[in-house]
Amino acid sequence: MEEKAKVYFTNMHTKFGDTLQTKLERLLHQAGIDNIDFTDKFTAIKIHFGERGNLAFLRSNYARTVADVVRKLGGRPFLTDCNTLYVGGRKNALEHLETAALNGYTPTQTGCQILIGDGLKGTDEALIPVEGGEYVKEAKIGRTIMDADAIISLNHFKCHEMEGIGGAIKNIGMGCGSRAGKMEMHNASKPYVKTELCVGCGQCARICAHDAPTIVDHKCTIDHDKCVGCGRCIGVCPKDAICTTDDETNEILNKKTVEYAWAVLHDRPQFHISLVVDVSPSATVTQKTTCPLCQTSACSHPLIRWRLIRRAPTLCSRRMYSPAPCWTAKSSAATTTSQRCSRTATGMPSLSTAKKWVWAPINMN
Repeated sequence: MEEKAKVYFTNMHTKFGDTLQTKLERLLHQAGIDNIDFTDKFTAIKIHFGERGNLAFLRSNYARTVADVVRKLGGRPFLTDCNTLYVGGRKNALEHLETAALNGYTPTQTGCQILIGDGLKGTDEALIPVEGGEYVKEAKIGRTIMDADAIISLNHFKCHEMEGIGGAIKNIGMGCGSRAGKMEMHNASKPYVKTELCVGCGQCARICAHDAPTIVDHKCTIDHDKCVGCGRCIGVCPKDAICTTDDETNEILNKKTVEYAWAVLHDRPQFHISLVVDVSPSATVTQKTTCPLCQTSACSHPLIRWRLIRRAPTLCSRRMYSPAPCWTAKSSAATTTSQRCSRTATGMPSLSTAKKWVWAPINMN
């Protein structure tokens, strides 16, 4: 029976001299990164650089922390990702690097170089046999990634239209495939249109690189002979009118992704870091060892969903973790410090303090 993976986690609370980066470094050592021999090894840190104009990516300072730890252990780290199949800001190496720089990923910021795994046009690939593969016999992996001696998956949790929650397996399996490899994984998934929901807005047709969707009589139809199954039309449809074919097709895609991940990870040192940035409030993680929150050996705490909010000068929510009040009392007749928010002599909140950005947990139970 295989041993279950150990899960280590920390919260996002900080204090003076103890930043999120120092906490991440301690977490890496606690999880056993010191047990991997990185000496003179080219270490690929597989990461998602994000698309232009969005925030669905890890900040570059996390990558800097991981790269610094690997370098201290004697390794030679670099950040990497492969080009995308769909049209966007990462479809070739030049635009990919420009997008990465726009989102804060530069050698100066991260402390290591950035290499695109499958080359300029997404065609620089290595063919890796998949032993016992059900759907994939020869995975097409970015050559730079396969040339690395060790690999680290640095990823956040995300939602995928067909795979559900995407994490380390998707980051490695789907993310390390060349453009041809991504095509192989997606070619079983051809979306269809629920005509009763379609409003003929044409966003699907504008984003498709292969002219598969067409608008006729204010309704979309998809030519499956042209469609490559990248799923971009699914993501942009404002009415959720474009769907994947069926659960069986989604299962095939998932299995292909797992087989690609096996091809990347097989027979080489590996380390997985999954940072929970924004996950479903209903998701739970079961801690099998002693939980640092309740000090018991069996518990199930909800994952904390964090977001950056603009705190307005109104009453503090009881669920906010912030010792500082939202405003400052103007009168000595303010309520006691045991209460969360200071008040004026009339009992009304004072609006003297300007708004500020704070981190706040959501859906704390």
